[in-house]
Amino acid sequence: MKSLEDIMAMAQNVQSELEKAQANLDAIEVEGVSGGGLVKVKASAKGRIIGIQIDDSLLQPSEKQMLEDLITAAINDTRAKADAASQAEMSKLSSGIPLPPGFKLPF
Repeated sequence: MKSLEDIMAMAQNVQSELEKAQANLDAIEVEGVSGGGLVKVKASAKGRIIGIQIDDSLLQPSEKQMLEDLITAAINDTRAKADAASQAEMSKLSSGIPLPPGFKLPF
C-alpha cells in the first residue's frame, strides 16, 4: 500500500502533467471548413481562433447571409476538431496514470 506522501507526490505529478498538456493544446492547430473550402477557420485545440480565410467570391453584398452562415459552420467545424484534438491529447496523458477503475479525470 502506498503512503500518503507517495500519493501526494503522484497527485502533484498528475497536476504538473495536466498543466503541461493544457499548455500544449494551445500549440495544436486545427482547421474547420465550410462551403467546400470557401470559408476556413484556424484555431488552437484549446479553442482560440487564430484566423479566418474567406474566398473572394463571397465578398459581395448579395452573398452576406450565405457568408455569415458559412463562417458559423466553419467555426463549428473547427470547434468540433479542436474538441477531438483536445480529447486525444488528454487521453494520451491519462493513459499513463494508474487510476482506480471507473475514476475519470476532470477534463
